[in-house]
Parts: sequence; C-alpha cells; structure tokens
Amino acid sequence: MGETVGAANGGAGGGSGTGDGGAGSAAGRLQQLFEGRRLTPTQRRIAHSMVRRAGEVPFLSSVELAELAGVSQPSVTRFAVALGFDGYPALRRHLREVAPADGAGAEEVSYNEYQQAVLGEIENLRHLAEVLADPSPVERAGRLLASSRVLPVLGLRAASSQARGFAYFAAKVHPDVRLLDEGGSMLADRIDAARRAGADVLLCFALPRHPKEVVEALAYAREQGLVVVTVADSAFAPVARHSDLLIPAAVGTGLAFDTACAPMLLGRVLLEAMCDGLPQAQARLEEFDVRATARGLFVE
Repeated sequence: MGETVGAANGGAGGGSGTGDGGAGSAAGRLQQLFEGRRLTPTQRRIAHSMVRRAGEVPFLSSVELAELAGVSQPSVTRFAVALGFDGYPALRRHLREVAPADGAGAEEVSYNEYQQAVLGEIENLRHLAEVLADPSPVERAGRLLASSRVLPVLGLRAASSQARGFAYFAAKVHPDVRLLDEGGSMLADRIDAARRAGADVLLCFALPRHPKEVVEALAYAREQGLVVVTVADSAFAPVARHSDLLIPAAVGTGLAFDTACAPMLLGRVLLEAMCDGLPQAQARLEEFDVRATARGLFVE
C-alpha cells in the first residue's frame, strides 16, 4: 500500500455529531447512534424516520416502525443488528434507557434532517481543512499530475461526476486529459492506450459503494507501471492498498444518497496544485478565454 494522508470519517452521520445542535435532544442522540455506521439505503430510510419522530420511537414496536418508514418488519430487525444490537427489542430498550426525563431538552435547538445533512457536510469540510494543514501531500500530488504527459482520470458510478468535473477543468490547462468513467472490458484497454501515449500517473476518484471494477482497474494500472493518486472517502477504503498516494475526504451519509462536497473540493485543490506545476497553465487559460470570447460561448 502506498502513502495515505490523514484519516477520514465515513460514517452514517456524515460528520462528528454537530448536526444536532444539542447533544441532549432526542434527535441528536439518535443521530449519534447512527454515526460511524455504513447503512444501506433501506436502513437510512429507517434512520431518517426515527429522527423525524424521535420522541415516539422508543415506544414503537418493530411493526409500527416498519409502517412508519415504509419498509418490511425484517428490515427493521436487520437495521437494529447493523447498529450492534441483538434485535429490535434491544435497540428499543436502549432508546428508552437514554430517553430524557419529562421536559428535559425541550428548549434545546433541534435541526431537521436536511439541516443535519448540511451541518454534517460542514464538519466534513472542517476535517478536510485539518488534513490540508500539511500541504505537502497535495503539492506532491500536483507535481505528479502535472508531470504526466497524458493524464487518465478514473471515476466509476458514484465517483463519475467527481472525475468528470476534474477532467473538464484539467483539460483547460493540461495537454492530454483522458476521462475513464465507464467500466467494462474496455477499461483496461483504455488504461493501456494512455500508458502507451505517455501516461505516468493515474488519478482516481473512489467513493462508496466502491465498485469492484475500480479496485481491479487500479491494481492493473499499477501493474502497468502507473503511479496511482487517489481521492477516497476514507484512508481505509478498499482502493487504499492499490494507491501510491491517497488523500481522504469524507462523504456525507445523512441523506438517502451520499453527498460529496469534501471530495469535490479536494478535486479542485488538486487542480490548483497541478496548475502550480504546469508552467503553461496560465497562458493556456488566457488562450481559452480569448477563444471563448471570440466564439461567444458564454452569456455576458
């Protein structure tokens, strides 16, 4: 395994619990219970329903909670087990034990699930800022990306938008950027083609759920002699062992689908670092602006 920078939380809470606004509120305690768990979409739906009806949940049966969330009763049981309990009765017993006394926390500020998701992403960005306190890994990554005559950028499924966004902007300053956002049998061929054309480095965006194809593609890329720089949700992501340099940026998991503000921002930071290593970057940007104006590409 290559160098890994820092560590990132990738739990179901999408942060470190700041999305509650009061650790003593019922919704806040529930949110803390879900943190650090990688839940399925169905399990997240149950969690969201519990947060919405936090005051009632300790007194609901598994059937009632299933009806509230619109899922099956066995799904509620599996959800309780995923949280580390023997079953739903044990989860409900825990919730009753930690429930506040009558009136406790009534005046505390409580955020709804959408606000919690935003606050969780803010916490992820704060964590990324801490990782970037030492800029040397990003600067090293920038130099690697700039030095590669051809730059393949890999991102499949959930990470495809991150890879596409990076490739779109990188192509304005780098002479040959090749987006790899489709899997299948052609992926290895495209890695081979990039290598033959002069690629020394491959940049990968890897987000959960991690496709098997990404892990296999990185292993293959390294076999072909490419240096792999990876942006992943965690230092312990499955792609870590196939990366020469991994910089983590946590995803938010407070909604039904992951949010990726921190990985997106890290991608822009890497762009900046790459531009610093490309002597012609500013000239190419200015040339693009001149051509864009001449062609009337953008509305003034």
